[in-house]
Amino acid sequence: MIIEVKNVSVKFMTGNFRDIGLKEYLVRKVKKDVYSSEFCALDNINFTINKGDMLGIIGTNGAGKSTLLKVITGVLPPTNGTVKCRGSISALLELATGFDGDLTVRENTYLRGALLGYSRQFMNETYDDIIEFAELEEFQDCSFKHLSSGMKSRLAFAIASLVNPEILILDEVLSVGDGSFRDKSETKMKEIINDGATTIMVSHSISQIRRMSNKVLWIDKGKQIAFGDTKNICDEYEKYLKTKVLPNGCNMQ
Repeated sequence: MIIEVKNVSVKFMTGNFRDIGLKEYLVRKVKKDVYSSEFCALDNINFTINKGDMLGIIGTNGAGKSTLLKVITGVLPPTNGTVKCRGSISALLELATGFDGDLTVRENTYLRGALLGYSRQFMNETYDDIIEFAELEEFQDCSFKHLSSGMKSRLAFAIASLVNPEILILDEVLSVGDGSFRDKSETKMKEIINDGATTIMVSHSISQIRRMSNKVLWIDKGKQIAFGDTKNICDEYEKYLKTKVLPNGCNMQ
């Protein structure tokens, strides 16, 4: 077992007090003009995946998919429950994270590598492969802010996937770029999996989930609907998208 998510819930407080100062808060409290409510972004999520597994996470917008990835990577602590990860994590949650628009492509590559915990020597040895994979040989000394969104995503994916991660976490990354690069990215992902890495991927492309994942987690409005076999769950999810009627029972295997 490489990743174990047990009884994980994430709750946020919302209300009319978040952007006011202490004085204004006290005045409103005296006037009984302060209200708050609790929003449950994730509600009791449970699953385990093993070495070499490729977990696809599916769900409509607002289901809690990205929130779950942030909990797994340690960016966001859970309100309840525990997450155990055994191995180094390379996460690509937001493509622009870790880049400086005023630095060059070359400088940003080393910066992202440092943020991922890799030494300069390792980045020196890997740099050419990263740039070649990202197809940015002619843009190494260009400012990052001048790149197209597709070029930025190619660089981000190349850095995350070429640093030999034990656990790779991707949020809607393989859906960016042109068709040729998407095919190359999928091929690279298969190589990573075959080398024994454990991967978690969020994607709205069910065909992509079917091709690449051996396990699927389906969440809806923060609740776990199903975890297990890719084909069965994807079949049920596509039926749901057509009817918007959830299957009877949760956590089907």
